[in-house]
Amino acid sequence: MNSWRAGAGVCGERCGFPCSGQCRRRLAMRAHRGHLGRMILGSALLGLFLAAFVAATLVPFQSEILFAGMIVAKPEQFAIILVVASVGNVLGSCLNYALGRGMVQLGLMQRFRIPEEALRRAEAWFRRWGVWSLLLSWLPLGDVLTVVAGTLRTPLWLFVTLVTVAKTGRYAVLGVLTLQLAG
Repeated sequence: MNSWRAGAGVCGERCGFPCSGQCRRRLAMRAHRGHLGRMILGSALLGLFLAAFVAATLVPFQSEILFAGMIVAKPEQFAIILVVASVGNVLGSCLNYALGRGMVQLGLMQRFRIPEEALRRAEAWFRRWGVWSLLLSWLPLGDVLTVVAGTLRTPLWLFVTLVTVAKTGRYAVLGVLTLQLAG
């Protein structure tokens, strides 16, 4: 029942008091601010996803600062920020895994600029500790470990499981610490 008419009677929108259209304008502005806020959060989440994705690849990049900044800005969105960062980071690691599989199959190991020493250390670590070393994939050496997992043909389901636990665990700890320090 929308009985409001400009400048006459009682506002049928929300307040029930006589007004001249102020309530409608206020409601429209609130709706616009809400939409704008969701749009900005959506853009920030997309940026976080991309940053986490790139950070998990062999490209030197860090996503933790953006993640922590978003947690401080929107602590009520902790869960969604955690999921977006984790999914982006795990998918970036899956790209490394595919790169490792493809490099061996196509003979492209020398073409990519993976430092030989880092690759040897990661292979030695991986051979010594097995697939469980993927739980350390959140460390700086972890990017190379994910490539090695691909070259050594680790089952994909096991790779994704271990990397998801490692990456999500790292972001969860970072998020909780950030909230504690900011709080």
